[in-house]
Amino acid sequence: MGRVSSACFISWTFFVYISSRFATTIEPSEFTTFNNIMDNGTEWMTDFSDIESKFSFRTSEEPEDDLCYIVPGQPETIKECNFNPDNKTFIVIHGWTVTGMFESWVPKLVTALLEREPTANVIVVDWLSRAQQHYPTSAAYTKLVGRDVAKFVNWLQAEIDYPWEKLHLLGYSLGAHVAGIAGLLTKHKVNRITGMDPAGPSFEYADAQSTLSPDDALFVDVLHTNTRGSPDRSIGIQRPVGHIDIYPNGGTFQPGCDLQNTVLMVATTGLRNMDQIVKCSHERSIHLFIDSLVNQEQESFAYRCSSKDSFNKGMCLSCRKNRCNKVGYRVNKIRTRRSSKMYMKTRDVMPYKVFHYQVKVHFFGKTKLSYTDQPMKISLYGIHGEKENIPYIMPALNTNTTVSFLLTTDADIGELLMVKLLWEKDTLISWPWWNPDTFHIRKLCIKSGETQSKIIFSAKEGEFSYLSRGGEAVVFVKDKEAFGKRAKSTNDSATFILCVFCHLLQFSFVW
Repeated sequence: MGRVSSACFISWTFFVYISSRFATTIEPSEFTTFNNIMDNGTEWMTDFSDIESKFSFRTSEEPEDDLCYIVPGQPETIKECNFNPDNKTFIVIHGWTVTGMFESWVPKLVTALLEREPTANVIVVDWLSRAQQHYPTSAAYTKLVGRDVAKFVNWLQAEIDYPWEKLHLLGYSLGAHVAGIAGLLTKHKVNRITGMDPAGPSFEYADAQSTLSPDDALFVDVLHTNTRGSPDRSIGIQRPVGHIDIYPNGGTFQPGCDLQNTVLMVATTGLRNMDQIVKCSHERSIHLFIDSLVNQEQESFAYRCSSKDSFNKGMCLSCRKNRCNKVGYRVNKIRTRRSSKMYMKTRDVMPYKVFHYQVKVHFFGKTKLSYTDQPMKISLYGIHGEKENIPYIMPALNTNTTVSFLLTTDADIGELLMVKLLWEKDTLISWPWWNPDTFHIRKLCIKSGETQSKIIFSAKEGEFSYLSRGGEAVVFVKDKEAFGKRAKSTNDSATFILCVFCHLLQFSFVW
């Protein structure tokens, strides 16, 4: 099974590569019609004869079945499908498909939307006949499908005077670009477009009129979950294309989507999930949005940051000036001139929420020591519980340096009271075992992303704790003279200054 799965993955990668190489050379003849739309006034808006996409009205009782279609130009179908003009409308747009059938996530998303908004209208755009073509052809078809959706939205709004502010388009992969093109062509901007890992090949370097972009709706939020590879070769688009672009786990690859886990899933659930070997990370964008709908009490947060590396150092956990935001359905709709790139960590299963902490520590030593990739285990103890032995690989560990790193837990342990730090052996035999290398630590400073509290921890016994490779865990307790406060005006600033002051004191210590 492992060899077969690996071959499937390699074949997929090769296919995407070949597809993107020839994406600009395969273009159906009718595409020329779209290229002239912008220059031909508005007559095309009322010509419904060339619409090939279908608009299925879904219900909570039958989320998987197309029991009723709303047909542009046939106003009686609006009433027949029990469309409610007083409520929100979600328009769901699928992406490329190999099978020519709706994928399993479609009814799951429909169900989650109606669970959260029971009276909402949920419409699924069916463009399967165009989406099951050779990838470059389907990618080029997004313009025509986007035009279909724009015609549908314009007609629906005009027919029943439907409020534009109640329209929310959700597109996955190629469907995200369909949503963007539709938003570009509507007579008025729709309220919101959510792009779930917009497709990368053929779109990474395309212009704004051919892709999802911030200009396509009043607010555009995007989840990037599969951006591994060079630009235009990754399954998901790498560059930001919304007002807010969120890159869970760096955006490249998602936890739980490694080959071993996906093969195990196929073995236990059947061959119907074979596609997850290559789509697990890509499709995670949808499940993150579903998670935000159904797990209201466990909302995930993302943090604005200049780079993935800075985020992984824990340096971007500020919520000041809109630097953090909710992920998914309840995102704060903040429009900026430039796209805001945000990062977050997640669990490998739903609910995906984790709690983010920045840990800052200064390492002293009597002798000059230098290590790379050292295995550590950190245990956190709070008023609601504890999380023990969280593994972390310290990239660099040197004498007289301050290290900052990101730590996450999947449990809400409340306000921190105590921390333990253990330096594991990186080999079976560490030399010299009779006199192991030791660092001296005076204080830790830990900031919580979710609560914005900053807490100073001091050595439990004595002025310093002594961290030895392969030795016992060192213990730090909440500093009685530095009570952590939530990030509110002067309290937050005072705690931050205290953190800096503590590090300055450590630097000034002379052995």
